[in-house]
Amino acid sequence: MTISLRKSRTIIRKALDHGKAQGFKPLSVIVLDAGGHVLAFEREDGASPGRFGIAQGKAYGAVMLGMAGKAQMARAEQQAYFMASVNGVFGGQVVPVPGGVLVRDRKGAVIGAVGVTGDTSDNDAAAAEAGIVAAGLTAEI
Repeated sequence: MTISLRKSRTIIRKALDHGKAQGFKPLSVIVLDAGGHVLAFEREDGASPGRFGIAQGKAYGAVMLGMAGKAQMARAEQQAYFMASVNGVFGGQVVPVPGGVLVRDRKGAVIGAVGVTGDTSDNDAAAAEAGIVAAGLTAEI
């Protein structure tokens, strides 16, 4: 199973809706497939242009390591050299903080990741989770 463009758009729309409902700062949301390729991206008005790279880095790390942002952050805190090495392997593309959320299908297989940035990392993760759940998929934050 893959994440369709339709589901990707649902994830983004519902993540942004969640952010607005909670009063978050302007968000940027990206959806990647299981290979780390961009399926869809949106940046709200008022979000800085550099947010694409941050959202992508959060999602890319999650999908490439098979480890959501919260787990990546914990690993970086416990073994900074490991995360530095990972970033070397992946050309500095990994942002190991909450807001990079794995997307799993009904059988538990990783089918992609969502990256959200713009507010606190925990709020970013909550917005990603809201979008993923609204699309009928399972989020691992």
